[in-house]
Amino acid sequence: MNSPDLARRVGVPSTALFTDQYELTMVQAALKGGTAGRRSVFEAFTRRLPEGRRYGVVAGTGRVLDAVENFHFDDEMLGFLRDRAVVDGPTLDYLADYRFSGDIWGYPEGEVYFPGSPILRVEGSFAECVLLETVILSILNHDSAIAAAASRMSAAAGGRGLIEMGARRTHELSAVASARAAYIGGFDTTSDLAAGFRYNIPTVGTSAHAFTLLHDSERDAFTAQVDSLGRGTTLLVDTYDVTEAVRAAVEIAGPELGAVRIDSGDLLLVAHRVRQQLDELGATGTKIVVTSDLDEYAIASLAAAPVDAYGVGTQLVTGSGHPTCSMVYKLVARAGSADPADELRPVAKKSMGAKSSKGGRKWAARRLDEHGVAEAEVVGTGPVPEELAGRQLLVELVRGGEVVAREPLDAARERHIAAREGLPLSATQLSRGEAVIPTEYV
Repeated sequence: MNSPDLARRVGVPSTALFTDQYELTMVQAALKGGTAGRRSVFEAFTRRLPEGRRYGVVAGTGRVLDAVENFHFDDEMLGFLRDRAVVDGPTLDYLADYRFSGDIWGYPEGEVYFPGSPILRVEGSFAECVLLETVILSILNHDSAIAAAASRMSAAAGGRGLIEMGARRTHELSAVASARAAYIGGFDTTSDLAAGFRYNIPTVGTSAHAFTLLHDSERDAFTAQVDSLGRGTTLLVDTYDVTEAVRAAVEIAGPELGAVRIDSGDLLLVAHRVRQQLDELGATGTKIVVTSDLDEYAIASLAAAPVDAYGVGTQLVTGSGHPTCSMVYKLVARAGSADPADELRPVAKKSMGAKSSKGGRKWAARRLDEHGVAEAEVVGTGPVPEELAGRQLLVELVRGGEVVAREPLDAARERHIAAREGLPLSATQLSRGEAVIPTEYV
């Protein structure tokens, strides 16, 4: 359904200043010291999952590819850097010609990941790779957090409809990215038109309480909405008295009324009462949509309620308590010179505590048990064991600076469904626990 070109029909400005100053000062020092051209490998990964989460969800890869493609410094940006004396003249000259020319491999969007999974591997000269750190982490940390929350809510919903409606609860640009990530994680529609326009996600929306309050009576409001939007519309029935509103809604729209929305009160109790009333009035096909500060736990608590769809806002776009995935971007290997033939040497931070990392250019594969269910995330730097050769997770995304792996958003969404179904059943439990499978290093 989604064309990868739709995301590009809105002009994407340069992403080059979506970075931290120390990326540029490192480039300056490396240029002066003669190490900027050393062949390097950086990897994005997380040391741990957010507390209580059993798996992570890769989201934002398509946006990362856009960001890399649009990472260049125009004259105005270079003037800003010059006026602020952020870097010296030779570095400005380097930045003026900057275009990423390396290779990027990564987990495909929608795939699940675990602690230590090399979610993205960026290879090229030190200077060109280090400049991308902040923008890559900014996108992956945000989008993957939203997708993980969406995936948990999708599992809790058990096949019922999910509407993303958090645009009013976050930054306007974050709202678009959140809707995209939520769609990958299992949501069906969004209320955000910018997300629909940019990514071709299905959009929905009818009316708020303000529309009812605008009219002299609730019946007048319902009549106006049905006359304009048709009998299949969704009427908001909790502005005043729910029972009276449902009666009026069916009298005005008839049994063809599309849906009613409940936005307050004891949703479990009210949903049962509304379903009974709708059935008694002959509106057996009218659906019930519930909203009101839902999260995965509230959705799970409504599993026995006669609810057809959930609308989720604040908790979704804030990652349901975990707005970041704590991903990092670390140099894991580098050559001793700029010579492409020079051998890569593993490097790693060896500080005390939890911030140490494992060096070496890594591959990753998921080992399955005899039933075809994932039992371990295997990460290594040497030869790939023969039995895992067909289970490797990283795919080529950028080759020689050119994007080679654009795909429709629906492909990522379908991939996530398959990846989640391939995990042990305990992956979708909402009780606190560790990662559902271990990460093994070989």
